Amino acid sequence: MPVLRKDALGKIVLLKRLLIMILGLIGYYRLVIRNKARIEGMNHLKGLPKENVLFVSNHQTYFMDVVLMYMAFCANKNGFSKTVKNPFYLFNPLTTFYYVAAKETMNSSILSKILAYTGAVTIKRTWREKGKDINRTVDLRDLSNIFQALDSGWLVTFPQGTTTPYAKGRKGIGHIIKHNKPIVVPIQIDGFRKAFNKSGIMLKKRGTNISLTFKEPIRFNGEELPGEILNTLMTQIGQSEEDIPEVLKEKIRN
Repeated sequence: MPVLRKDALGKIVLLKRLLIMILGLIGYYRLVIRNKARIEGMNHLKGLPKENVLFVSNHQTYFMDVVLMYMAFCANKNGFSKTVKNPFYLFNPLTTFYYVAAKETMNSSILSKILAYTGAVTIKRTWREKGKDINRTVDLRDLSNIFQALDSGWLVTFPQGTTTPYAKGRKGIGHIIKHNKPIVVPIQIDGFRKAFNKSGIMLKKRGTNISLTFKEPIRFNGEELPGEILNTLMTQIGQSEEDIPEVLKEKIRN
């Protein structure tokens, strides 16, 4: 096996492994030791193919959500099907896991660029940039990178494209699913917003219960409309209109 083997996006796998181990150990300290991270539904990862699996999740911080996902996937790879409390799985990481992230966010600092090397599929947002609303067409190169990541491994995407709770999802996820026909695994997370700041870098509160739940895999038949696919997924990740608390609904009305 070549030492400088590269992944689907041209990243050196050996360097990815090293970064995932280091960042994973830091994440382990912050998520498991300083807080109380809990993983549920890892049994749904058993038997999944090594390629063309799409994970769809809500989003609470820029980085720590993905770090816990990496920990869960590495634990699963090494036979730990119920817990992430044994950090030795990080020494044999999963390097065929990718995640969709805004190019603007991942280019914002040296740390974010290092994190991006572990598997970020960076895309240009079509609706917002630098805090302002925009209307831009989808960059076909971004779609190509998403398809490459799916073709070679597992990919997680955040249909809301923001850490704002109950934000509207984007129908682009429906088009991707219709095109690639992946197995889709919804993920619902909670507690990150209480434990960390928006970026996930600063620890706000220790001892917080943090949860990540893998839902039962979904196989869409390709006949559904993109909007129907999106609605199904938003319900699965707890971000549909029906999930909005009444107190928040009142604020929106007013």
